[in-house]
Formats: sequence, C-alpha cells, structure tokens
Amino acid sequence: MKANGKVTPSATVNNNTTEHMEAIQNPDVSTELVAAPSLKIWERVHPLTGEVVPKYKYLEGHPKQYRFDAKEGQFNINGVDKIGQTLTFQPLAWRIFTDNILKMGTKNWAEIFFIDAQDCVSAVLFHGYSVDNIFRLIEPLYYDDMTLADVVITATAEKKENTKIQPKGIYHIASFKYQFGDPERTRELKAYAEGRKFFRQETLTDVADVKTAYNFFNPFNGNGDEEPALLTN
Repeated sequence: MKANGKVTPSATVNNNTTEHMEAIQNPDVSTELVAAPSLKIWERVHPLTGEVVPKYKYLEGHPKQYRFDAKEGQFNINGVDKIGQTLTFQPLAWRIFTDNILKMGTKNWAEIFFIDAQDCVSAVLFHGYSVDNIFRLIEPLYYDDMTLADVVITATAEKKENTKIQPKGIYHIASFKYQFGDPERTRELKAYAEGRKFFRQETLTDVADVKTAYNFFNPFNGNGDEEPALLTN
C-alpha cells in the first residue's frame, strides 16, 4: 500500500507464515507422533537394528547344554566348564521319561528346559535316583495347583556310597529344593514359552516312554504336550 508516495508494510500476514506459527503453537495441527512398537513382555527392541526381537536366545532343537556329572558331583556346561555343585533355574518345559539315549542304556530320565543367566534357553538331564527326587518335588506342587514352572529350583549334588562293592563306590545324586518364583518373572516366562518348540535333538527317539511332560515338543508327531497330563496341571 502506498501512502503519500511511501510504501507501508502490509497488514496482511502471509498464509504460509500463519500456518507455520499455528503449527509451532499447536504441534498436533501439522505433525503426527510415531507410536512406539507394542512389545510383548518377553520382547525387546534391538539397539542396533531397531527390530523387535525376543529377550531370550534359542536355536530350536539345540538348547545350551548343562550337564550333571554324577561321578564328580559337579554341574558343567557342555561337559567342559565346571560351575559347581549346585544349579538354580526356573523351568520353562520338561519331560520325565524312560529311554535308551546317549549310549547309556535304558534309564529313567528328567529333561528340564530353562533360561540361564545369559538369557539362553538351556537344558539339563538327570537320571536314576535324581528323577525320583524330582517327582518328590512335583507331587506337593500338583496338589497346590502349581507346577515346576511356578518355582525356582536349586539342584545340589549329594554324595552317596555303594558299600555292596569293594572298594566301595562313590557317586552323587541330585537333590532338589524350591522357592516360589517372582510372579512377574513367572508370567513372562510362561508367555515366552507359549507356542515355542522346546526339545533337544540329541535326546529324541520315537520309542520314549513318557511319564509326564509340560511345554515339550515332540517332532515325531508334531505336537507339544502330547504325553500324559499326569502332574502337569
């Protein structure tokens, strides 16, 4: 606008400028917030890729192997790294069965899957009298409407002597005690276990006589928990 030959500033504000000012004052007008991914309780966001991944590592059919050496009374990892006379874990899945596996003849076995301190799905085997001790653990939980999945177990090597032979034989069995698991941790582990296929390739046969199982997957028939439901509910 001209007044007395001079140019005066326009009283009209540019539309683009107005919209910009409104956006600053009210960001919801022109911007959209990107919602964070909805995570299950057993998931996390990978710090490098941004992908949603499980918190726990599991190569299906090949869990990390913990072993109980009944001769030495020691637990170890892969038969190499000794970790002591005790092992503490909260079971994810298990089966108790009779079979001829690992070239050790037909025995009673308990195979238990759990998450170790490095967040790896792991498995440990017990046989013989140790299996009887596990049943002694399961029975009172069953009558309290609980399972091994609800408790944290500590397995301890217990020294025994066989005096029927000379010189006397020394061996160890595993004894077990438990305490109730943290409710939130228990809920997370149970949620993670849903729909997963827990098994160990090296211990599978198609003739195992299964006494009880929980969250165990048998690739021979494609079903988990196909075994009798005794002491699992």
